[in-house]
Amino acid sequence: MRPTRPAPGARTGAGTAAAVLLLGALAYTAWVLELVIATGLDPVRAYVSELAAADQPLGGLFRATDLVAGLLVLAGALTALATVPRRPWTAAGFGALALFGAATVLDSRLPLSCAPTSDPVCAARETAGLVPATHTAHAVSSTLALLGALAALVLLTVAARRYGDWPALARLGPPLVLAEGAATAWTLAEVGALTAGGDTWALGVGQRLQVLLVAVYLAVLAGCLARPVLRAGTPAAPAPAPTSTPRPTPLPSDPPRGGPAP
Repeated sequence: MRPTRPAPGARTGAGTAAAVLLLGALAYTAWVLELVIATGLDPVRAYVSELAAADQPLGGLFRATDLVAGLLVLAGALTALATVPRRPWTAAGFGALALFGAATVLDSRLPLSCAPTSDPVCAARETAGLVPATHTAHAVSSTLALLGALAALVLLTVAARRYGDWPALARLGPPLVLAEGAATAWTLAEVGALTAGGDTWALGVGQRLQVLLVAVYLAVLAGCLARPVLRAGTPAAPAPAPTSTPRPTPLPSDPPRGGPAP
């Protein structure tokens, strides 16, 4: 299917959605601050959400960035739903993205009380069911966010390949979806091993890769939404002036057209 040219109002809305989603992707990668700030958690083993635990010194900062990321992604997805052409795969994809944003907002309001991968006492209390109910609620909201992100990646990739509006996403979407699936499988396997009482192998790396790939996908999607806006701002080249074909000049020996024959 050939891509459709959006109306000027739709281009403005798509540009707004692109900017908001890009900012959301940046906020969603705030965990990279642990590379330059001492958090006391091992990034190879710890959950990303443990950075925002209630007992962590920088928990308030990471809860705030999660809240901002969720609100921005939710706003960007709803703006895109209202402005991009309403097609089944596109609408479903942005609906799933809105679910991801809303669940991320909820996730930030339901932090863990402690960090079970680095605190043996916290891990024992969690196993015995002696932690606050926010641990269970956090697991539910995190699962919803994961399902929303995975569904959005798949649905919007299908939309890009089916409708032809976003060639960059049609090209980059499939490898990003496959990588996200592999990172998710890695993370779930590590979570299963940890729940069963075993040791984990790079649980934190798998989950951080999972989160990073979602942010990269959001950035690519934002670029695709912004492209028609950028192209619309480029002045078009002036059309060439029409050329007229000169009429042949009659030879002196030819009689005038319409005149009497000799």
